[in-house]
Amino acid sequence: TLPCISCCVSCLCVTYFFPSVNSPKMLFYLSGNSRAISYAGCASQLFFYHFVGCAECFLYTVMAYDRFVAICYPLRYTIIMSYRVCAILALGTSLFGCIQATFLTTLTFQLPYCGPNEVDYFFCDIPLMLKLACADTSALEMVGFISVGLMPLSCFLLILTSYSRIVYSILQIRSAEGRRRAFSTCSAHLTAILLFYMPVALIYLRPTPSPRLDATVQVLNNLVTPMLNPLIYTLR
Repeated sequence: TLPCISCCVSCLCVTYFFPSVNSPKMLFYLSGNSRAISYAGCASQLFFYHFVGCAECFLYTVMAYDRFVAICYPLRYTIIMSYRVCAILALGTSLFGCIQATFLTTLTFQLPYCGPNEVDYFFCDIPLMLKLACADTSALEMVGFISVGLMPLSCFLLILTSYSRIVYSILQIRSAEGRRRAFSTCSAHLTAILLFYMPVALIYLRPTPSPRLDATVQVLNNLVTPMLNPLIYTLR
């Protein structure tokens, strides 16, 4: 069975939209132009960065469910994952991503910013913006950590649940060729999940942030991963 086309197309669109959030401004800086960014521009960067990131996280979860249905219920796949269901799931990921990003952006920019106005990074992100606020941010840091950490963790647990069922079903297949073909349908998705979750864990789930390491990981995540994804999705 072919993967849900709407989900795959949406995932590729989101992947290519991801570097367009902050890479143009970064290239503008590197070409010798002004490094200033407006308040609205900073808020827009933060919103679209988390909107695209959350949508991609939800899409990987939907794609894991798609693979679960394809391998565990192959004869009912076209009924369960109809074009209408795929379209609803693909649009739902964008909607929930927008809600999550709106919440995080509102949470961050409701703070008063009356002190230093230099962002020590190549784009506006929540940890850096909280450092510039001239108010107590401990409660908001905790809420932001829970929000940013809980959402990917929930999606990861759902993906893990889907793949545990997939592995169990594959192990029931008697022929080695059948098992190999079943595993091959998941290879691209598993590779993409690893490339997505490793940077998230390194940047947002460490107790003591390291700006230099974070910047390196972000550049690789924003520029290198989108270039690898077309190759990854043709592994099948």
